Amino acid sequence: MTIREIINTIFLFLLYLTLQILIFRNLVLFDLAFCFVYVACILLLPAELSMTLTLLLAFGVGVVVDMFYNTLGMHAAASVLLAYLRPYLIRFQAAQRGFESRIVLSIHEMGLRSFFYYILVLTFVHHFVLLFIEANSLMLLLPTLVKVFFSTLFTTLSIILIQYFTKN
Repeated sequence: MTIREIINTIFLFLLYLTLQILIFRNLVLFDLAFCFVYVACILLLPAELSMTLTLLLAFGVGVVVDMFYNTLGMHAAASVLLAYLRPYLIRFQAAQRGFESRIVLSIHEMGLRSFFYYILVLTFVHHFVLLFIEANSLMLLLPTLVKVFFSTLFTTLSIILIQYFTKN
């Protein structure tokens, strides 16, 4: 990684965390769709970053969000799972779509279709785990699945819109 990429990654990290804490924390649509845009901090990390560092960064991001949401590790758990599954999806997409050896994870480099698929799948996993930990019961299966569906769409579209306004 070059110095420019490191600075760009740090800037995007801070941008997504700040947006989550200041704006998206209070943005809920119809008590069904929650926007957890901070997952982009983990999703947009460079693909060649080591698994250990990625997991530590995901845990750190999750703990910071947990402090502001007062959720006692729920975001940290979902974020670490997201960071763990991320390399597998990247390898699958690279093999499927024929990307070159160095993948830059942005909408400008991957294209809308591949980027949308990448964000959608991992955001769904994150939201599924997070909202089922929050529900703490299978009695709330249907309402939780509805929240997962709408929150995944809301978060994915928000990340894509933010990607169009930031230049990587």
